Amino acid sequence: MTPRLTAKGAATRQRIIEGAAMVIRERGPGETTLDDIRGRTATSKSQLFHYFPGGREDLLLAVASHEAARVLSDQQPYLGDLSSWQAWERWRDAVVDRYREQGPRCPLGVLTSELTRTTPGAQAVTRELLAAWQVDIVAGIRSMQEQGEIPGSLDAERAGAALLAGIQGGVSILMATGSLTHLEAALDMGIAQLRAASSPPSVPYGT
Repeated sequence: MTPRLTAKGAATRQRIIEGAAMVIRERGPGETTLDDIRGRTATSKSQLFHYFPGGREDLLLAVASHEAARVLSDQQPYLGDLSSWQAWERWRDAVVDRYREQGPRCPLGVLTSELTRTTPGAQAVTRELLAAWQVDIVAGIRSMQEQGEIPGSLDAERAGAALLAGIQGGVSILMATGSLTHLEAALDMGIAQLRAASSPPSVPYGT
């Protein structure tokens, strides 16, 4: 359990998490020791265990939560305001740029894989990330429905779930191959399908 902290203590804890995240991004969690993190963050052993009583596992879980928050913050301000097709295209570019910069090595994926075997909280980190991500996508679809850009008959929840599933599939392929092609295709096709839903069906010539 995280101890109750003063504002200064909370800032120190966050500094340790951010420093640990940098080391883990460079080396991977399997190659990162508490001594590595202590050296990077100039933290004593007693101080480290004060903020992370569960030791390495507790710290890795905190870093996983930090990385999950970054997934969403890197998509802002576009993800939080999908109220025009231009905003949707800017969000698309922000997602692609984020994963282009990250490359095939996903810190969050590696961390949760490291923790899932022994830490139920790791599954919650991923579950909460995906739920929050879908909430914002669905909010964007409903905003477009309110403007008449997408038919109200479209199931916003299912459409948002399908788009997020496509993104996650593209990210998984990026991690396996280093290629952004599938992520870009998932975003492009998902947004194109939303736009197509607002178009009236074509009427064959001569009918």
